[in-house]
Amino acid sequence: MIRSLKYISLLIAAVCILFPPYIVIVAAFKSPTEFALSDAYALPSSFLNFDNFVMVLEKGRFLLSYFNISYIIVLSLAGNILLGTMVAYALGRFQFKLRSAILGAYAGALIIPGITTQVATFGIIKNLGLFNTHYSIILLSLGADVIQIYIYLQFIKNIPYELDESAYLEGASLFRIYRSIIVPLLTPATATVLILKTISIYNDLYSPYLYMPAQKLGVVTTELMRFSNSYGSSWTLQSAAIILVAIPMVIFYLVLQKYIFSGIVNGAVK
Repeated sequence: MIRSLKYISLLIAAVCILFPPYIVIVAAFKSPTEFALSDAYALPSSFLNFDNFVMVLEKGRFLLSYFNISYIIVLSLAGNILLGTMVAYALGRFQFKLRSAILGAYAGALIIPGITTQVATFGIIKNLGLFNTHYSIILLSLGADVIQIYIYLQFIKNIPYELDESAYLEGASLFRIYRSIIVPLLTPATATVLILKTISIYNDLYSPYLYMPAQKLGVVTTELMRFSNSYGSSWTLQSAAIILVAIPMVIFYLVLQKYIFSGIVNGAVK
């Protein structure tokens, strides 16, 4: 009886989760006339009707938005991983007076609502001359957050100190130890951080909308919002646009999801 209730509850949860994507998918493959005359839940007459997707690509700026978000993600991840591994190396390998205070500051920053710092952040970005440029989002994405630091610290604790000591006795500098020993051994953690950070930057709507209002700098989320505003009455076009925006992250997540779970679980038990 208890097992049956579990399966029923899981089935209800699955239906609740999958129902909205189902509505979007069937609407994307219908013509406006078919959508108006048929039931919203009914399957389209053909899943080979790509007219809505072609129209979205022609009228929207999605190809340019893919380029913009890819450029931002690549530069942001490069800086974020570099800074994150360096911070974790310093906090995980060395004992100094302010170590606990720095760790506490990272944890404390997590509980401060981001909206309360937006005025100051916006002023800094504008005074740096980065407003309406890609580099505003890149700069905001460079910093390591507490989750990233926590994942790296769990892996660093599992790297034997003897490796550092042996390299140091051979004449290696601290930077050489970091570059040649620590960074390669942090590869599993780095893969996890890369995936989580990529999904976070790709799905962010608020920051690009606030700091990059120019249309030529639009990313997928802001272009989807502008497209929805322009074609608010056309559910078929909006559904096609939603699918085009979601496809890259769905594939990215399905292919790499094992690294997300393995990285977080390994970091938690080490």
